[in-house]
Amino acid sequence: MADLKRPAMIDPSQLLRPEESFNGKPIDAFRDYSVDDEDPIKMRVRKTYYDMHTNMTVDLCRQKRANWLKFNHFKATIKEALIKLNELVDESDPDTDLPNIVHAFQTAERIREDHPDDDWFHLTGLIHDLGKVMAFYDEPQWCVVGDTFVLGCKWAESIVYGPESFKDNPDTYNAKYNTKYGMYSPHCGLENLLISWSHDEYMYQFLQHNKAKIPEKGQYMIRYHSLYPWHAGGDYRHLTNEKDEEILKWVLEFNKYDLYTKSEKIPDIEALWPYYEGLIDKYIPGVCEW
Repeated sequence: MADLKRPAMIDPSQLLRPEESFNGKPIDAFRDYSVDDEDPIKMRVRKTYYDMHTNMTVDLCRQKRANWLKFNHFKATIKEALIKLNELVDESDPDTDLPNIVHAFQTAERIREDHPDDDWFHLTGLIHDLGKVMAFYDEPQWCVVGDTFVLGCKWAESIVYGPESFKDNPDTYNAKYNTKYGMYSPHCGLENLLISWSHDEYMYQFLQHNKAKIPEKGQYMIRYHSLYPWHAGGDYRHLTNEKDEEILKWVLEFNKYDLYTKSEKIPDIEALWPYYEGLIDKYIPGVCEW
């Protein structure tokens, strides 16, 4: 099969707004991963990514999957797990220092404004980061948060901090993994790629395991929303297939709400709970296995 033509990747923000700022913050100020040893947040973010890029290997990812996909760590409702996010600040995020539950409601409410009839989409926004509860069960944040990337092949150029940040990762020097295709075949599809372990894959597998009724496109939004080298950087086109082109549309639609809703404006979470509890009961009811 010939390579699919690599299209020009559109900044997802352009799909959302014509203005030059969002929530009072210039668009160019989002996802700023520049190095600044005087800025504690930038230093924290850089350390998280360098730890991730040093330690995340094919073998480690497989170990994490074997551990977490047993779903035997705890039992809780979706609401109980969301409340846990009150205690989590994402160490990889340069755009906000607020607890993750605030970001969950910011995302969900903006989706609700633009897509009032798609209640499954509102809930998708609310729970998209819920896999980060792994951080409360002895997982370092570099193994839970942040952008994801494909393992088992050459590091993509558009990964945050670039391929140089993998200089201490043993897979960098493994001949099975450090070529263009690595352990894959051309256009094998996202479904067959081993993507770095994170809250994305865990939450997708959680939804499958607990028989959630969220539509397929919502579940794929969650599964790939952090795969920025693919959906924003245009990498891995030699590995994706035609189905992935459809998934890409869904992920880009979601991404503009995930990224550009971060602000200091905090939703009235207590007032919003009744609406979202109704969606939880509709799509992922009861006590779930985590």
